Amino acid sequence: MDWLDHRSTPENPVVQRQELLDFVFEGQRFPLIDNQLGIRKPSGWTAALSILTTYTSDGARAPYEDALGADGFLRYKYQGNPQHYTNKGLREAHALKVPLIWFFGVRPGVYLPFYPVWIIADEPHLSQVAVGLDQSQVTLAHDAASLSPLERRYSERISRQRLHQPLFRQRVIYAYDSSCAMCRLRHISLLDAAHIVPDRDERGIPAVSNGLALCKIHHAAYDENILGIRPDLTIQVRSDILQEVDGPMLQHGLQAMNNARIALPRRRVDRPNMEAIEERYERFRAAG
Repeated sequence: MDWLDHRSTPENPVVQRQELLDFVFEGQRFPLIDNQLGIRKPSGWTAALSILTTYTSDGARAPYEDALGADGFLRYKYQGNPQHYTNKGLREAHALKVPLIWFFGVRPGVYLPFYPVWIIADEPHLSQVAVGLDQSQVTLAHDAASLSPLERRYSERISRQRLHQPLFRQRVIYAYDSSCAMCRLRHISLLDAAHIVPDRDERGIPAVSNGLALCKIHHAAYDENILGIRPDLTIQVRSDILQEVDGPMLQHGLQAMNNARIALPRRRVDRPNMEAIEERYERFRAAG
């Protein structure tokens, strides 16, 4: 985890599969993930060290549809037979209350690490464990059966903020080749994953097809309906903004975007959902 603190930066928060397999500790090769399995329990260890979720495209599976329980806690499925040594390692991690690392795939062979995480419940009847992303969820898990609706919503918000939002951001930015879809800025630390249908809307799912990689100024302008995207994927700047007179940011950063086309991901499955684009454009028109 100390190595990850130094390895994962705002500019490059992800890690490659091979460097996780080639990790060296005290002069010895010590993989941080299993080469074949989703759970890493090193030989001689009692508890598991890490869990891994492989990348799955939006087209293959609805994102996170089976990961979040009604109590707001994330779930992780057993590795096959409940008595498999890796699953026993998860149960031991729960019993010993030791932290793990969760590597979540953002594209094939590339992972976004979340740590420390804790196994907060074992659910053998469902072949899964519940995972806590911070100490507040660990505390809530002590009385999971009697959580109030407010506590469940709080737990769900933690799961979305700690995992879903960073994961959505990274997958969207990768899909757009680490550049703003409007101005092509390529500084990752200045890029956001903007929802087309807002995430506060129940249909605003964290799928790449509901996202756009935008720099922070264009993300804010999009959210504030200063500019919109027409169904032909052309940018439209609000008429009153086009008539304003101000400095170079207004002129080059906003007004110059009018009638420009947005850049699209190479993979068709990652491209914007057109129904979402049309719905959001109607909101832009109404706001104008």
